[in-house]
Amino acid sequence: MKALGKHLILEFYGCTPEALNDKEKIETTLVEAAVNAGAEVIHPFFHQFSPHGVSGVVVIAESHLSIHTWPEYGYAAVDVFVCGDYVDCDRAYETIRTELGAKSTQVIEFKRGALDIPKEELRHK
Repeated sequence: MKALGKHLILEFYGCTPEALNDKEKIETTLVEAAVNAGAEVIHPFFHQFSPHGVSGVVVIAESHLSIHTWPEYGYAAVDVFVCGDYVDCDRAYETIRTELGAKSTQVIEFKRGALDIPKEELRHK
């Protein structure tokens, strides 16, 4: 059975608090992660919370990357959702892990849109 997409739920612990509270760094990191994965970036949008924390999303032609940070806990919650076969989610994960300085991570992977139809009927494949 083929799936329309792959969704990684990423937990990053022990991250550098300064990195997690820097909106420009978070945006640059997620855009670089998308590019390194081979995705086509459509539009990023990020917001700095007061007194701390950043949330944002990078819309890509293949779906999206999103992040929510808690600098006070050194923690970031990230989603990487891509459709098709050619975007490498693992490269996005490695870029984000490295740039945030995560000491430990947890990765949960879901296949999205696991449809019981012939592969040739999946238009994006």
